[in-house]
Formats: sequence, C-alpha cells, structure tokens
Amino acid sequence: MKKIDFNRNWTCRCLTRDEEPYSVTLPHDAMRSEPRTGESVSEGNSGWYLGGDYEYTKHVFVPSEYSGKKVLIEFESVYHNAEVYINGKKAAYRPYGYTNFYVDTEGFLKYEAQNEIRVIARNSDQPNSRWYSGTGIYRPVYLWTGNQKYIPVNGIKIHTVSYAPAVIEVEIKTSCLGRVKAEVLDKENCILTQEVENTGHPSVFRMEIPNAKLWDCEHPNLYTLRATFGEDVVEENFGIRLLEWNPEKGLTINGKREILRGACVHHDNGVLGACTYPEAEERRVRILKENGYNAIRSSHYPCSKDMLDACDRQGMLMMDEYVDVWYIHKTKYDYAGYLNEWWQQDLKDMVEKDYNHPCVIMYSTGNEVAETAQKKGIELTGRMTSYLHKLDPYRPVTCGINIFFNFLSSMGMGVYSDDKAEKSAEIAEQEAKKQEKEKKKPVGSEFYNTLACLVGDYFMKIGATLPPCDWKTKDAFANMDIAGYNYGLFRYKHDLKKYPKRLILGTETFCKDAYSFWEIAKKNKRILGDFVWSGWEYIGETGDGAAEYKDYRGRMPHTRMTGNNGRIDLLGKPRAEAAYTRVAFERETGPFIAVKPVYQKENLQLTGWALSKALESWSWRGCAGEKAEVEVFARAAEVELLVNSKKAARGKVKKCRSKFHIPYEDGEITAVSYDKNGQEISRQTLMTANEETVLHIRPEQKTVKAGRLLFIPLQYGDSAGNWKPMEKHHLKVTVENATLEGLGSACSYVEGNYAQNTVDTYYGEAMAVVRAGEAGSVKITVSDEERTYTCEIPVIVAK
Repeated sequence: MKKIDFNRNWTCRCLTRDEEPYSVTLPHDAMRSEPRTGESVSEGNSGWYLGGDYEYTKHVFVPSEYSGKKVLIEFESVYHNAEVYINGKKAAYRPYGYTNFYVDTEGFLKYEAQNEIRVIARNSDQPNSRWYSGTGIYRPVYLWTGNQKYIPVNGIKIHTVSYAPAVIEVEIKTSCLGRVKAEVLDKENCILTQEVENTGHPSVFRMEIPNAKLWDCEHPNLYTLRATFGEDVVEENFGIRLLEWNPEKGLTINGKREILRGACVHHDNGVLGACTYPEAEERRVRILKENGYNAIRSSHYPCSKDMLDACDRQGMLMMDEYVDVWYIHKTKYDYAGYLNEWWQQDLKDMVEKDYNHPCVIMYSTGNEVAETAQKKGIELTGRMTSYLHKLDPYRPVTCGINIFFNFLSSMGMGVYSDDKAEKSAEIAEQEAKKQEKEKKKPVGSEFYNTLACLVGDYFMKIGATLPPCDWKTKDAFANMDIAGYNYGLFRYKHDLKKYPKRLILGTETFCKDAYSFWEIAKKNKRILGDFVWSGWEYIGETGDGAAEYKDYRGRMPHTRMTGNNGRIDLLGKPRAEAAYTRVAFERETGPFIAVKPVYQKENLQLTGWALSKALESWSWRGCAGEKAEVEVFARAAEVELLVNSKKAARGKVKKCRSKFHIPYEDGEITAVSYDKNGQEISRQTLMTANEETVLHIRPEQKTVKAGRLLFIPLQYGDSAGNWKPMEKHHLKVTVENATLEGLGSACSYVEGNYAQNTVDTYYGEAMAVVRAGEAGSVKITVSDEERTYTCEIPVIVAK
C-alpha cells in the first residue's frame, strides 16, 4: 500500500476550557502548552499540568479515483481514549495512548467532496498516569491507499534463520492471488531477486544473502527488501541478526554474547513534550550510545517507530515494553480498567510494529505489576508470554517485577492497589479545591519514592533478599523467558544457584550499582544485563527525583517539572553520573573529575536514583579557600589530585569512585589515575574560566535541512569556551526563518512551561529547539539582562 503524509492542516480545539482553536501540524502535544498549577489533580505525576480533552479536525478532498480502493488512516499514537469520526460517524476507538492503530475508511468517505476527519483525545480524566503523558495526536499520522492488488500494511515479515550462511525467511501477504517479486537491496543496489506465486495464503520462502554483512551493535548493517505485487511496491528494512538466549551462553547476537548495558527511557522529548520527531529520536539514541549504553528499555509503553528506526541505524538494542499496569490501578483513571479487553490487540499491534526491526531483542509485558504475586496475575503472565510467542517466536519475553513490591503486596501492604489509587485521587482533588499547602500523606508510587528518600536504596535492595520475596515471584518468573528484576541486585548470586536454568535481567536498577552489576555479569552468562533508572531525564514523576539546592528550587511545589534523576539531563547533556557509568562498564578508563558546586553549602539528601550533584567544572571564582568536594571516576587502583601542579590529595579507588575534600583555588585541577603497581594510566584536567563572560550559541549542526529540527545549546563561558556554571541569567529567544519548538533548561523547577520564549539558565545553560524554514538561514537571537547575541545557520533545501 502507498503511504501518504497526513500530518498537515489540522485544527486543534480544547473541549474542557474556553480557548480559541488553532492550526497545528502533527505531531502535536496539547498538554505542553497548558497551565501548570497547584490545581492539577495529577500533581507531580504529570509535572503539575491540568490535563484536558482536545478535538483535532482535518478537512480533505477525496477524489473519485479513491472509490474501490483500500484506504486506511494510521494513527501511530493518540493519548488517550481516542475517538475517530469520519464525516460525523464514529469510525474507531482506541483507549491505550501508546500504541499505533489503523482506521478502515470503507463506508465513511465521500468521493469528489470534502471529508471531515475528527479525532477526540480525552485526557481530562486525571490522574491517569505516573509520568507526563502529553495529550493529543503526539505521533505521526499517515494515509494508506491500495488498489485491487496490494500488499497490506504490515504484510511483510522478515526474520533471520542463520548467519553463516546468511539466510532469511520472508512472509508476504497479498490482497489476492498473483505473483510476487522480492528483491534484496544493499544501499539501493539489488543483490538478490526471487519470484513466488501467492496461492491464497501468505507466501513464505527463504533467501540466502551472498557475502552478507551482519547486524550488531558495532556494525548496524541494514538491507532493504523490496516486494512488488502488481503496481504495488513495498520496501522493508531489515538486518541479518540471529538472536539466541539460553543458560549456557546467555544472550547472543550472531553467536556472540552481548551484555545489555541498558537505559530506561520515558517517551517524552524534554522541551518538545511528548511529540515524536525523527531528529529527536536519532539524537537521543546517538547520545546514549556515546555514553556507553547499548540497549534501551521503553519505559513503560510501546516505543515510537522513529525510535526503532534510529536504533536500527545506530546499533542500539531495544526492549519494547507494553504497559505499566495490568488490572490493579496505580492511578485512579489509568489503563487498568481497559487492559482485560484490549491486551491482545495491543500486543498484536506492538509486535507488528517491531517484527522487522533487528534492534528489538525482547518484549516486556509490564512494569512493577504487583499482580504477579497473585494466582490470577501469575496466570496472566503466562498467557501474555504464550501469546507473544505465537505472534513472534523469535524473541524472548520478560516482565519487570519489583521483588520487594510483590512481598509487600502479599502482606496487604502493597504500594499499589485500587483503594490507594482512589484515595490518592481523592486527596489530590481535595487539595486542588482547597489550595491548601499542608503536606498530604504519600501513597502509591509516591509512597515508595518517599521511602527511598528516607531509608536509601540499600534498604530496598536488602528487602528484596527476604525469603517471601522469592516465594512471591518464582511462579511469575517461571511464566516468562527471562526474569525481570527491578532493584534485585542483592538476589543475583543466590538465585543463580537456586534456579540453575533462570536467566536474570536487571530491568530497573540504581546508577551506583553499575560497577557491581558489571563485575558479576562478566562472570555469569545468565545475568543478561542492566537497565538503569533512568537513562534520560523526563517530565513528571517528580517524587523520585534528586533534591535541589535552594537557589534553584521553585517558590511553589507545583513548579517542579522533572524528577532530576537521569544520567543524561533533559537537554541531552551527560551528567557526571554518565561518566561514572562509562567507567563502570569499561567503555573508558577515566579519570573523570566532578565537583560539587563549591558555593553550595547545603547538604542534600539524594535518593537512591541519584548518584551525585557534582558538575564537570572547576570554574568557581570567588570561592578561593573554601572546601571543594571532588569526585573522581576511574578504572584504577589509586587517584591523585593536583591543583595548579601541586599535590592536593591521593586515595584509593573503590568501585570506580573516589571522593576528596580539598581547598578550592582558581587555576586548574588534574586527576591522575594509577594502576596497582603505581604506574600512571591516564589523567584529566579542568580549567577555571577567565573573568570575561559571553553566551555561546552552539548549534549541534553547521547546517540544517529545510523543515527539520535543530538543537541549539546555550552556554555561558569565557572567550575560550570554558563553561561558567555560576552564571545565572534570564534569556529571551527569538528566531527568524524558523519556529521555536521548545525552550528550557535542565533545572527540575520551571516557572511556566517549555512552550514560551523565555528561560532562566541552570548552571549557566539552556537550550532552544527550532524548526528551520524552507530556504535561506535560520537566525536565532538571544538576549539577557545586558547583551544580545545572534547566530545564523544555513538551511539546506532538499532536492
């Protein structure tokens, strides 16, 4: 079938507030521009947005030639409870906000006439999520058309049978009988052709690829299969990648063991809100790969097609996850009320989306579903696993289980329950109405996050070692291919012995455990990998975040936007914790220096999800003589600190980390790492910025394609480009020959939202995201309290 862009010329109208309709181009996140207020019933879950119902309308002329054709509209995702009307008649309904679905237009269209497509996204039923969901048609929409002879959408399936020799199996569905031609292309050159006769069932045949280039994380080689049926031509990208998992070899790709160095990633794109854009997904995968990760866990939703494409191209593995709830509510209006009716269709659509992507190595049926401690939930675990095997027998199935949660649930102390979700919603509604500031008792996920703040991550991990934790998880683990452990590191060695056939995956882990995980995984092939919470900063779920220093804390609780716990910050900048992870995973040896802001005197109590508040900077002018807390991350026996070439400290390295307290002085600091024999391994130096201060506008590309996104970091520094994190400014941004798509900083507290044209810097930094015009140059102008700065980026017009 032919795929047609259907994203332009839509109108959006809020149904729950009196606001003027406005024109939009999809993807569009209506929530991103909403007010953020203490009246938000979802509170920190959503980042204190109000939520609302929105109507999207598009008028399109349908020519008579479409009569008799197969015409579908694909919505990649609509959050949520989507209703689709064509010319006033209801054509589709889909409650889940993270899955793609197709609307068959047969019987609804008028030919040689204007047609109205109307979509209602209902998100006023707050609270319905534990994180920022966004609202509306936030992923792309496409029109699919096919003549009498066509290959249906998702009608081609490809999987690798063997890699030596390289053999693929191809299944092609067609709308009727006839001959199908299949060609394999390597960078547009046809290297293999085969023709088969479709006799009424899907055509299934094998093709051996000569001199094949295999797909893996280091060599993400892709091929294209072009199928021709009549006049219909369909192309599908694929990689030659054989996945195997067993207790003897662990997880292997083309026969080679792969330890998953994973990052849990939510679906929002920071200052862009929930919108999915190919440039944003490509950038996110690239930055994670540069920081030592080789796998992503889509937490906790089926990921976008753009994300899968980016992972395929860059060699990033994907564990695609289905949902955050089964039949027990975590928030009052979440998906638990719909799952029983929809889970099979949801999983089918997820698998059809993923099937041909070599990056997808695993499915997850859920996250921290305490149902797995119950007989009914254990049975559902098995049903979902079996159903996924039927849809796709070539990938394993897991489910992320919080081991300690299951024990609490079995004792009647569950963190999640329908009653607690109801109670939490009632309290939030009362607080919003009263607008009182007294502290309410935390429940649900907020209860767990608060507990982690008070007792630390150690308590959570040691709690998982209690015998009842094993009793309440073993049956569910037996009903999946790979046991997903959330915060279960202390169980690994015990369970490897007790369950000699069990494959273990750290589906959610703390950052500080990266070294310990890596060392045990290297020695035990049944430890498949680790997914840190979280790999990338995200909007919402503010209760589990790192504490913030007073000078950056918002005046009101509802100004908190993020949890502030990602290894990569909201703007895509690696935090010091990312350097620790690279060292722990032996991607680099270090040393890397990180310094607690010297002028900050508060002693913050960090949660288990935050490793450090240190910054990779030695620019703290005005703090001479004050105590500086310096962390060094290195694969070494010892580390020495030199300040202005003089020895300041030396100490042993434990689990890739050392910490020192030394007097600060302007100049330079150097960390030198040594092996156990006292031989130098490597060194790193940070310089103090000079006294001149300028704002650097640093587009991530020298040119930008017309109509595409451009990410533009803004950073205060000296004339040589040395960062000055003590600079605090209020910026106003304007653009010419472009649109400002998002503006923000990495600060977890935000006055307003990311849709405005002003921002306060966070440690001297912010970022703008712009969409280029059609020709000429993009001009960005940034003004602070005293000066105005400009930058121009040429626009490349596509031929």
